Amino acid sequence: MSQNDQQEPQEQQKLIRPTLEKEAVDKMKIRKKERSLVRKIVFAIVTIGILLGVIVGFAGYKYITDALQPLEPESTEVVEVEIPIGTSTKGITQLLEEGNVIKNATIFNYYIKTQNVSDFQAGFYELSPSMSLDDIIATLQAGGSPVPQSSDHKIIVREGNTIEEIAAEVEAKTDFTADEFLAKVNEPEFLTNAAAQYPDILTEASQRTDTRYRLEGYLYPATYDYMTGNSLDEVVLQMLQKTNEVLTPYAEQIASSGHTLHEILTIASLVEKEGVTPEDRANIAGVFFNRLEIDMPIQSDISILYALNEHKELVTFEDLEIDSPYNLYRNTGMGPGPFNSPSEGSIQATLSPADTNYLYFVADTKTGIVYFSETYEEHLQLQSQYVDSE
Repeated sequence: MSQNDQQEPQEQQKLIRPTLEKEAVDKMKIRKKERSLVRKIVFAIVTIGILLGVIVGFAGYKYITDALQPLEPESTEVVEVEIPIGTSTKGITQLLEEGNVIKNATIFNYYIKTQNVSDFQAGFYELSPSMSLDDIIATLQAGGSPVPQSSDHKIIVREGNTIEEIAAEVEAKTDFTADEFLAKVNEPEFLTNAAAQYPDILTEASQRTDTRYRLEGYLYPATYDYMTGNSLDEVVLQMLQKTNEVLTPYAEQIASSGHTLHEILTIASLVEKEGVTPEDRANIAGVFFNRLEIDMPIQSDISILYALNEHKELVTFEDLEIDSPYNLYRNTGMGPGPFNSPSEGSIQATLSPADTNYLYFVADTKTGIVYFSETYEEHLQLQSQYVDSE
């Protein structure tokens, strides 16, 4: 091999070495940049993750904290919630959320678990959106009412209500219509069964055929609980039970009065609408009995309104001519039966009427004061002074 041949590879190696070294350096620089970029990306991701965690954690904390507060702290509203027997804790919290008592059923459910409380009672609860969760828990542990407490679930029979007015209230507060109620109180089979249960008060009423409604006057004015699922029979029997309770203490007095219970309730129903104070009622009852004793028509406008079956502010002379057994202007006696549901006060007044010679009375339309008289002349004078002059 010649000397020139040996020098040529050496020259080539000298040219290759710097190129390789440069490539290695370039690769190292690239790797450095990559590592730096990776570190920056990782740092950025971790930082973002931490920030997101903090944000999410804070939002979660605020969400939970807010959910643990009363729904409406300043509210004065009262909400009735029914907790059925066997309802789970989760089910209870759901009912409370649906009833607009709490903010979040899920959060309240977890809160109950963290407090390690149980023994919630079934029943009807009157709760408020302003109550704290601890107050709600305490209330649920104390137990609710076995019957609804809100007026939405109560049938209110007011003093002096007619049976048709009671029917309208039943329709408004129950699942039954007014027509269904009115049919029930005249249903022969129901009346027979009711009379067997309450013979002391219903024997005569159940057998009469001349009354518009056989139970008119026998459904005592009071507030009655109604629960979904109650039958119409149960609704009416509840009222009859109350009547029986109120009248039982007066059984001997009624028996010695010379009148039947039906007659006492009939007069009491007129007294209910004509008088307000116990003294006035006793005097008015006395007037009615004095008239009955001499076979004089009772002449109560209450009887005319019942015969007309409508509400009117003023009874006309034409109204007085209505052909009805309930018209106590044209007919003597008491009529077929009660005109409404009298209160205990009116029943007492009827059983203990004032012993007077009064045959007339008139009420001052301004003051409501009732004036009594023995003669028609005195009555006309009082009427001219306190009624016609207005």
